[in-house]
Amino acid sequence: MRLYRLLPRRPVVAVAVVTLAAVGLPERGRAQVAGLSGTLVVTNKAHATATIIDVASGRTLATLPTGQGPHEVVMSGDGRVAVVSDYGGQGPGGNTLTIIDVPGLRVVRTIDLGQYRRPHGLVFLPGDSLVAVTSEATGNVVVVHVAEGAVRRAIPTQQNGSHMVAVVADGSRMYTGNIGSGTVSELDGRAGTFIRTFDVPAQPEAINVTPDGAEVWVGSNATARVSVIDPRTGTVTTAAEGLGWPYRVLFSPDRRLTFLPDLRNEELRFLDRASRRELGRLKFPNGGPQGITITPDGRYLLQSLSKQARVAIIDVSKRTVVGHLAAGETPDGVGYTARETGNGKR
Repeated sequence: MRLYRLLPRRPVVAVAVVTLAAVGLPERGRAQVAGLSGTLVVTNKAHATATIIDVASGRTLATLPTGQGPHEVVMSGDGRVAVVSDYGGQGPGGNTLTIIDVPGLRVVRTIDLGQYRRPHGLVFLPGDSLVAVTSEATGNVVVVHVAEGAVRRAIPTQQNGSHMVAVVADGSRMYTGNIGSGTVSELDGRAGTFIRTFDVPAQPEAINVTPDGAEVWVGSNATARVSVIDPRTGTVTTAAEGLGWPYRVLFSPDRRLTFLPDLRNEELRFLDRASRRELGRLKFPNGGPQGITITPDGRYLLQSLSKQARVAIIDVSKRTVVGHLAAGETPDGVGYTARETGNGKR
């Protein structure tokens, strides 16, 4: 596989921290959640930036340039590297990944994916040296070596509109939601080959797989339904209905809970994963819930609100919003690490 060149390093936007209290404004971005710390990276689609936030204080540590239309972000296990997919705007779309040194608060490289346009869904593979990213325009999952800036392989999904990707814990299987084809593709992550497709309700976008590969959850934009695939039997069953736009699927670290942000109905659903019983809903009036992540201890969710330029901090057990973090305009993808970046802890 050809190695694609690294683009010149982008200039870093100057880091300027100004407390809102100092200029007489309410401290909308100040988190006041006891015991919650760490670092959050948020993509801001409208301005083509990524915001790095100190969660404990709510301070914006840096706002960094990305490619046009940054949609998703994924963090390495040690919290040192964030990778952003630059989906692009009108026309052929983007074809780059922006690599961020999180402790250094800087963009370190931009990886050119060449022909593989419209990168979107991202997952770090075991070992954290490689990421798998969908190329929606070409129908591939592209495996990229982050440090080298090299495309290692492209795995065809053989379907249209492969938007998001989910990967089992050992990296052996990958699954893509294929919006244009109404299917989910199963790929062999080790051999780099296509295996098969599953027919699912129309326009599947959101997708996730349990670490053991036993369940693949997928949201249908056209039917307002979330389904579960059993890869062993090939059966597809319904887990939830009546959603407006099941934007993402997230599991709690212990896999007991499933979280479903609904962008159109502006709410977050909480489900018991095993029984699929709905436990409750959390409303976000004029919020636009999109990207979602969870702290490793499972206590707090971090939910981007695209209409409010901020991220909600949600207490999982109480199913309530306990704070907010200010982000840029139209925040979407969110990545969290328990590692603290601010206050000299780098």
